[in-house]
Amino acid sequence: MLILTRKKDEAIRLGEDIRIVLVQIKGGQVRLGIECPSTMRVLREELYEAVRKENLNALSIDPSQIQALPKSLKLPPKDLKPPSTS
Repeated sequence: MLILTRKKDEAIRLGEDIRIVLVQIKGGQVRLGIECPSTMRVLREELYEAVRKENLNALSIDPSQIQALPKSLKLPPKDLKPPSTS
């Protein structure tokens, strides 16, 4: 892990496209500003872990549970034939 010391309004660059600025220091917290491409997802660590765990849980669902879902939600069965192209 690289550890850097920064003062308020000083920044760190990651490559060409990412800039992290120390915006505020207050008590035991710091506020960071992150400039990066809009295509890049930026998440707090705890949110990232929650999403990762949910994705892993979704992968472990038994296919029979998915097939039973319309019945458990009392939805009418759907005809799964592809739409006609005529």
